[in-house]
Amino acid sequence: MTTRLVHTRDELRGAMANRSGEVGVVMTMGALHDGHRELIKVARRRCDVIVVTVFLNPLQFAPNEDLSRYPKTLDADVALSAEEDVDLVFAPSVEEVYPAGEPQVRVHAGPLGDVLEGASRPGHFDGVLTVVAKLLHLTSPDVAYFGQKDAQQLLLISRMADDLNFPVEVVSVPTVRDADGLALSSRNGYLTEADHVVALTLSRALRAGAERAADGADAVRRAARAVLDAEPGVGLDYLALVETSGLTEVPDGTTGPALLAVAARVGTTRLIDNATVDLGGR
Repeated sequence: MTTRLVHTRDELRGAMANRSGEVGVVMTMGALHDGHRELIKVARRRCDVIVVTVFLNPLQFAPNEDLSRYPKTLDADVALSAEEDVDLVFAPSVEEVYPAGEPQVRVHAGPLGDVLEGASRPGHFDGVLTVVAKLLHLTSPDVAYFGQKDAQQLLLISRMADDLNFPVEVVSVPTVRDADGLALSSRNGYLTEADHVVALTLSRALRAGAERAADGADAVRRAARAVLDAEPGVGLDYLALVETSGLTEVPDGTTGPALLAVAARVGTTRLIDNATVDLGGR
């Protein structure tokens, strides 16, 4: 199979015109890695046509964030997509996606977009949902695949699809990790060798918290926080144990699934990670 690269809406429409069967989409900002590869593999097991979008969306970056230095590796992204038998890579320019400049009408993330990542990055999820909505319209998939590492983003996209009646099924794919436990991210490329060692603290903290799930929410928080506090190279943004649908902090005594989420800066790089824990489970 030949993977076709298209850059415009007209090219995309033409390339999709004669396709038949179930269409799956994997949306990325480029710099593809094995986490994206896993999304594609999961999509391929079900779908007849796979579209990968590569678009570095300026709406979801604040002025002080890393838009200008975010890795741009389109040739390598197309090569990885070809290895996984992707049918189409849609890599539009900013002008193609936002032909009139920054959109005046955007998708608002609501209360779920104001906590955790949203509290640290105001407006971030409005930018995410706006571009996801546009790309869903342009690619018209039956199924869209997103990674669990970006758990809040996944939840918001699922809510948007439900609340606004998008004709798409949103599928969650488990986080892919290095052998040492670090969650794969395009931003990992910013880490020095020393930073990488420090960054492992995040996944260690999540594991430590999960191991105390049977003892309740406060025990989970204490165990995870102790690991983070013991590593001076971690600049903690937040550590939160929240319920999985509304992202509110769970009180001690709660039972059932909860999301343990962490965000921190290691060196010059901001990283996020999370794990689902079964509170009170034995």
